[in-house]
Amino acid sequence: MSKAQRLIEMMITINAKKDFTVGELAKEFSVSKRTILRDLQELEQAGFPLYSETGAAGGYHILKERILPPIVFSESEAKAVFFACQSLQYYRDLPFEQETISVMKKFLNCLPLDMQNSITQMQNKVLFWIPDRRRDSPMLKSMFLIAVNRRAATIRYSSTHAERVRTIIPVGLYAMNGLWYCPAYCTLSNQIRVFRVDRIREIIEEFPYAKGKYNIPASIQEYLEKTEVEHGCRIKIQLTNIGVKRCETECLLAGGLKALPTGGGIIDMEINRSAIEWVADYLLPLGSHATVLEPAELIEFMKQKIYELQQHYSAF
Repeated sequence: MSKAQRLIEMMITINAKKDFTVGELAKEFSVSKRTILRDLQELEQAGFPLYSETGAAGGYHILKERILPPIVFSESEAKAVFFACQSLQYYRDLPFEQETISVMKKFLNCLPLDMQNSITQMQNKVLFWIPDRRRDSPMLKSMFLIAVNRRAATIRYSSTHAERVRTIIPVGLYAMNGLWYCPAYCTLSNQIRVFRVDRIREIIEEFPYAKGKYNIPASIQEYLEKTEVEHGCRIKIQLTNIGVKRCETECLLAGGLKALPTGGGIIDMEINRSAIEWVADYLLPLGSHATVLEPAELIEFMKQKIYELQQHYSAF
């Protein structure tokens, strides 16, 4: 085994361990302890985060912020990495925003010049546009870690009507239309509720909870799939040509939109029942370019909102 190959395999081995001794590595790689000490010194000089402790119980330990071993990417794979990161560019908040910027700078600087130019051209021609909601989510990274570590949290949450303290057990996080959402079991309502992360004003406390005590989906994917099935509601909306163009730009409604050969179109799809009022709010500015055919609940929402708008302007 060459020295370069040994150093790479040593980085992989060290990353998989919490702590180790020089003797353990020397035995594993079939070299002398002196050789291992020289290798470790080279890794430290290259920036690998190691620290040592002396004494009978001493040894080497790796710091929490570990450095991953070198990975060889093909040109197409390198472009795929940048393409994925490009999709996150216009999110106002990300759980690891600064780290994402740092990764891209390091990655780009390591690529050959012609590949850098190719990626720059790609960035100039392809964009994943996310609407800027002007909503900061300062608690995003903390909520992300709480969800990943499967812990509970007591938060101060500002809803549409009031600010309250709630204790929640997050299922996970998902992003939609530039906003972050956290479905979580709420001990106040004894059910899973969806919390907007930008409305979480403060995380008062986080703590472990008794596993198995609450009926919580194992993953965010399971939650979303289960919600669609259990709380689904069919909507049918007739659209003019203008209505079609408007609804094509909204990802939720575009999934069930079908343009008709004779002109106009129709939306016929299942949505989460909790989104019905949102659909009414979205359709209201379309006026006569959108006609709700079903369900009756959505039609009543539309009537109520039109009535409230009429009452609001009748005072002028």
